[in-house]
Amino acid sequence: MKFTLSWLKEHLETDASLDEICARLTMIGLEVEEVDDKAAFKPFVIAKVLSAEKHPQADRLKVLMVDTGSGAPVQVVCGAPNARAGLVGAFAAPGTYVPGIDVTLAIGNIRGVESRGMMCSEKELEISDSHDGIIDLPDDAPVGTSFAAYTGLDDPIIEINLTPNRPDCTGVYGIARDLAASGLGTLKPRLTPTFSIQGETPTELKIELDDTSLCPGFALRLVRGVKNGPSPKWMQQRLLAIGLRPISALVDITNYMTFDQGRPMHVFDAAKVKGNLVVRRARDGETVLALDEREYKLNASNVVIADDNGVESIGGIMGGEHSGCDENTTDVLIESALWDPMNIAKTGRSLGIITDARYRFERGVDPEYMVPGLERTTELVLACCGGTAAKARVEGYKGYDAKVVDFPLSEVKRLTGLDVSADESKSILTKLGFSVSGSGERISVAVPSWRPDVDGKADLVEEIMRIHGVDNIKPQPLSSHAAVNGKILTTLQIRTRTAKRALASRGMLEAVTWSFISEDQAKLFGGGSNALKLANPIAADMSDMRPSLLPGLLSAVQRNADKGYGDVAIFEVSGTYENDTPEGQRRVAGGIRRGTASLAGAGRMWSNATKGGGKPVDVFDAKADALAVIEACGLPMGNIQIEQAGPAWYHPGRSGTIKMGPKVVLGYFGEFHPKTLEALDVSGALAGFEVYVDAMPEPKKKATRTKPALELSPFQAVKRDFAFVVDKSVEAGAIIRAAVGADRKLITGVNVFDIFEGASLGEGKKSIAIEVQIQPAERTLTDEDFEALTQKIVANVTKSTGGVLRG
Repeated sequence: MKFTLSWLKEHLETDASLDEICARLTMIGLEVEEVDDKAAFKPFVIAKVLSAEKHPQADRLKVLMVDTGSGAPVQVVCGAPNARAGLVGAFAAPGTYVPGIDVTLAIGNIRGVESRGMMCSEKELEISDSHDGIIDLPDDAPVGTSFAAYTGLDDPIIEINLTPNRPDCTGVYGIARDLAASGLGTLKPRLTPTFSIQGETPTELKIELDDTSLCPGFALRLVRGVKNGPSPKWMQQRLLAIGLRPISALVDITNYMTFDQGRPMHVFDAAKVKGNLVVRRARDGETVLALDEREYKLNASNVVIADDNGVESIGGIMGGEHSGCDENTTDVLIESALWDPMNIAKTGRSLGIITDARYRFERGVDPEYMVPGLERTTELVLACCGGTAAKARVEGYKGYDAKVVDFPLSEVKRLTGLDVSADESKSILTKLGFSVSGSGERISVAVPSWRPDVDGKADLVEEIMRIHGVDNIKPQPLSSHAAVNGKILTTLQIRTRTAKRALASRGMLEAVTWSFISEDQAKLFGGGSNALKLANPIAADMSDMRPSLLPGLLSAVQRNADKGYGDVAIFEVSGTYENDTPEGQRRVAGGIRRGTASLAGAGRMWSNATKGGGKPVDVFDAKADALAVIEACGLPMGNIQIEQAGPAWYHPGRSGTIKMGPKVVLGYFGEFHPKTLEALDVSGALAGFEVYVDAMPEPKKKATRTKPALELSPFQAVKRDFAFVVDKSVEAGAIIRAAVGADRKLITGVNVFDIFEGASLGEGKKSIAIEVQIQPAERTLTDEDFEALTQKIVANVTKSTGGVLRG
């Protein structure tokens, strides 16, 4: 939101400086983003042309002698057709930066004649687009003084970062009202427009809507006999200052009202309106050529203003080209209406239209200013364009029913820590326009019509806090913990950070993907329920809350591949959604590897080949990543079980499920089902995983956080190899668990090092070879000890899997 200092002071009586105003704006929550103090215009001075002689070497150039008010006349070569003796204009000396042409002047030589400066046009000083001649000021303009000060170009421009909950400050008047409430000056009252009424507005207006909240009110007035020329200079300067291009008086007035009062208006050329105006829903497939010269296809969710010709305006967003005003307009219909904020937001988003009117209507405008806004606009039209005003028609508006909040004054202290007296709290609310009644600890507060964002007690506390001064909140140290080095973060927060570090250390890059995906993708990964559909999605392909991290990560990987980066390894640790309850939100660590982006390194390099790199990623890369997350989070890896196959989006023969015990599912990993990749339009060697960080059991509490002493066995560790012939359906994990269970004190590790299938083993059989590490703790083991342990290992494996020792 931009405005000039003089514009603000038109509504605010204050002697405060620019710096004081900017500081106060930020303090009351209207953060100042940028201030243009117009220092660039300070070098330009008013100068008078004393003589204008023809250039000796060019027919279209003149040699001017210019009085700048600072001594001897200055010679300037000029090509403007209106350059003449006696002209008073704007002069720029050498060394001056000219913003309109982005040039810093220097002493020049033009066709053999020295030129020591420039007489400037309006375009060169960014006053307008006119560059047909140099600026021509009145003869009594004071030579030698600042041109910017004389013409108002030195008016500073302030830009504030307006939050979405402050529709009341989308106009300069609302900003002035907030500053006045903070004690920085006095708000000037809105003057009641005075003009005569002649006749009735003949155009009838009907609101034909099944839901009256879509258009709670509509006001219309005919003004006859207008002349639509340029708007006044002061209005053009203000619009140019905030980045709007002046078009014509009628259009400029509506733009001015939008930014001055936060009240969007619209004007129809009455001669182009056929029949009566009707506010209705658009018909499916109906089209309108809007003022931006683009044609929009409408549907029944859009509200339009139509006549016998069809749609003339998209309500609250943009008018139509057909009924737009131009230089031939003589009779004009002025519209001031109210629209449903949610419907405006949906319509604007679906049609892809962003306008200043939509910006205000989707946040909420002051309903009580609908008719006064029409009166003020009429007054400006009569002043700038002439004409006579007819009696206004008002339809649908039933008045403002103020929301009343029961407010305990103690809430201010409870929520902010500020000690604000009851009298000051009431005074602040009253200055902001709230109606306060009652006495004692609890009061009743009626919310003004221009504050649709205020809904409850906390909102009133915020109003008191920002006007009283956020800078009055004293810093307080965090309370110390009872124990030294006590835990501050929750277990889930710690594990979330740990999972990120673990995956980053494995060469993966962190990604942040959208929390919402398309309905088709959601159904593909086990979601798509109505409870997880967004009421107001930002795009058609972002309609559902994600049930998994994998769709977003797979899409991100494919986008990288499409741009030539095929070897990608990315991860995300974030939320997924199983249902709309708090318990249905999961904390998940997920990752995708593509191409040759394995832990050993991506690309077909000799250095990678020696470490096993350069090969396409597979299920075992995903398994290693998933187990790395689980191990980093501190779970005992001896209790982890791997079962074959995962959910339907994984390849059934190249995926697995990670469990702790028979019931607790910690995650899934594997390569993806071809149908899943086809549905997502993703290709290439891909493997991924998801680990449910929130499913991991809490670690057992220890008496102390001090780590126990390191105990190392003085005895030599021994390794023994075993090969078992089992059915092909037997998992290697079952053999590992059986071997470890033979003696958990002596056996410290079991690894699979070979799997063999062949006709020599028999049909439906395979051989799994394991390496068992035995670590004596109390004494050196004898041959008899090893023999007894071997027999227990074989017996356990045979009992658990039916396997026999391979001969």
